[in-house]
Amino acid sequence: MPLWTHLEAGGKRSVAVWHRRAGKDEICLQWACIAAHQRPASYWHMLPEAAHARKAIWDSINPHTGIRRIDEVFPKELRETTREQEMLIKFKSGSTWQVVGSDNYNRLVGSPPAGVVFSEWSIANPAAWAYLRPILAENNGWATFIYTARGRNHGYKTYLTAKESGWFAELLTVEDTNVIPKEILDNELTEYIREYGQDEGEALFRQEYYCDWNAPLLGSYYGKDIRRAEAEGRITQVVYDPAVPVHTAWDIGYRDDTAIWWYQVVRDEIHIIDYYAASGMEISHYADVLRAKPYKYAVHHLPHDAKAKTLASGGKSTEEQLRYHLGGGNVWIVPELSVQDGIQAARAMFPHAWIDETNCEQGVEALRQYQREWDDDKKAFREKPRHDWTSHCADAFRMLAVAWRQENIEVRKPPEDITRPLTLNERLSIHDRKYQKRSRI
Repeated sequence: MPLWTHLEAGGKRSVAVWHRRAGKDEICLQWACIAAHQRPASYWHMLPEAAHARKAIWDSINPHTGIRRIDEVFPKELRETTREQEMLIKFKSGSTWQVVGSDNYNRLVGSPPAGVVFSEWSIANPAAWAYLRPILAENNGWATFIYTARGRNHGYKTYLTAKESGWFAELLTVEDTNVIPKEILDNELTEYIREYGQDEGEALFRQEYYCDWNAPLLGSYYGKDIRRAEAEGRITQVVYDPAVPVHTAWDIGYRDDTAIWWYQVVRDEIHIIDYYAASGMEISHYADVLRAKPYKYAVHHLPHDAKAKTLASGGKSTEEQLRYHLGGGNVWIVPELSVQDGIQAARAMFPHAWIDETNCEQGVEALRQYQREWDDDKKAFREKPRHDWTSHCADAFRMLAVAWRQENIEVRKPPEDITRPLTLNERLSIHDRKYQKRSRI
């Protein structure tokens, strides 16, 4: 009722960190129906991924009534059309309501929304709010964030911001609502422990039902590495040194994000000074981003698939396009490794890394949430990562680690044995390495 009262009174910003099965989506669906008839406009119910949104909201059946949720909330008598493929309802009032995913927030077409529900916000792409905030500010729209805790990530920061800024902010555990009987909670805890093991099962139970910000994120690849870096003060202000060249490490996407890390190598340390990600942009856009920075560049490290030529780019590879837009430059392809080998390289690099907390905030958050995929059948984490908004950032970070490791291998090679005459092939090999090294500087 406090949230509903806030919305009825015209509240524009609200954060509800409620335990699992507390009715977060239900109350927001009901409010969206009312809002759509108070003010003709577009309204979105946004989940982390469009595929997840279809399953959780659009196709969902209320287990208590056996009726489709959207049919309960949005009576067909109020509708003009229902577009199943687009997950969109157009009302006779002139409003539209649509289920969308934060994985493609900046490619959604149509009129900008006047109200957005960010469901499961703690595991959604935080860039969605940065993109939509000015739109909602301009049209006096509202935003409601509903989720359970997922560690001290952007969801935690959103909750703190809400409390500090005077938004509606509420955290409810099962002890606050008493809507789930104790015997059911006890059974849930037993099931979590059976599926995930003692420690991880208890951690997940506390996340889901007690909104515990301190519970570790299950399956995280770099969670421990980031916590250690924070404890050691290595996620801090890292100042760019103009006397040291800057390298970049990339993951290339078009429909998905392209992600870039900027870093400097200072003795045995990696100073990671900047991060950027965008989607749906041409290579020329990223070249402009590079040129706009005040950095003196050394090498731009691209993934192996940057060598592929595509018809859409006029038969040119990403590598060739980037060289063209930069007017040359040292563009290198990182050695191809398996994802697991790349992750191990990144873990080995982490103790040497100092990361700028301001410029790289979004990147650090993505690394923190980069997780293994869960196998429901085997009740275990798979070896491969889950593909979501964190993937491209983490892939670019792997490129950084592999590139740095390759540099170390080259730098730390033992000197050539000069106690015997060198063969012609050995002399040519030395000449080639020296030439490559000069061309990279």
